[in-house]
Amino acid sequence: MAVQTFELLGKFKIPAVGFGTFTATDEKELEAALDAAFEAGYRHIDTATIYANEHIIGKVLQKWFHSGKLSRKDIFITTKLPPNGVHPDRAEKFLLESLEKLQLDYVDLYLIHFPICTSASLLQSGAKPEHTDLVATWKKLEEQVDLGRAKAIGVSNFNINQVQRILDNARIKPAANQIELHIFFQQPELVNFLQQNRVLPISYSTLGNPGINKFLEKVGRPLRTNALDLLGNATVKTIAEKHDKTSGQILLKYWVQKKVAVIPKSVTPSRIKENIDLFDFSLDENDLKSLESLNLGEEGRQAIMSFSKEFLDHPEYPFPRRPL
Repeated sequence: MAVQTFELLGKFKIPAVGFGTFTATDEKELEAALDAAFEAGYRHIDTATIYANEHIIGKVLQKWFHSGKLSRKDIFITTKLPPNGVHPDRAEKFLLESLEKLQLDYVDLYLIHFPICTSASLLQSGAKPEHTDLVATWKKLEEQVDLGRAKAIGVSNFNINQVQRILDNARIKPAANQIELHIFFQQPELVNFLQQNRVLPISYSTLGNPGINKFLEKVGRPLRTNALDLLGNATVKTIAEKHDKTSGQILLKYWVQKKVAVIPKSVTPSRIKENIDLFDFSLDENDLKSLESLNLGEEGRQAIMSFSKEFLDHPEYPFPRRPL
């Protein structure tokens, strides 16, 4: 099965569908899921320092490389600079640590995970926001490209003003912005801005991230109370029946057809295969209009990242401020 690709900066190709690994920390479970993903045709793996699973991914990659079934050039790897690394004096250290865990000489895409520097990992309850210089940090990431440690660099959870600031000051332009996108939260202004500036939008939580509370409970963070049921939506189910596809496939295809990359996460082999089986059908104009009409605007945002009032008050907090 041929998987569609998108261009990054006119230089690189990224698979339109990647394998997301957020919340996947059980070693045996993730190893089996990655094996299933590679067998199903996935060639883009998305991870992050904060996911605490780079070492597992590195182990599986080496197994596949040594088997001869895949080579390094076959695989596109994305990882991310954690918030406590968003500082010009720390960025290189964290990338080197990621490369060591992944057992790679370079990553294909390295993203600033969140536009606020913190004193510790966001998964630690004591993490505090610090003074943040995004442009100075970006310059350090450009150096990592020069050194061959990252093919391309980008951002995640950045708003229009923050992306524009990077564009205005960059020698190496941001290749992508990984953001929350799903049918209830479509961010058309941000998506249009990114695409006009040749910055690829990459959607996370495309399926609504139904397992997020299990993960938040595990790491001792507040549970999400505003979860939305994307898979059970009546409009989505009707379109799925029309195309003889699942609701999940419709939710993913919607964004791929809009030239937005997706990174669905699953550890279930049948679902893993299903999530990449998107290229034998197309949504028609009526389907697209029906799905566009489901947008709730800011009411649909799930990942507000407001860990404390200090985050909300920080000048680089990227989202509209909501009371805690």
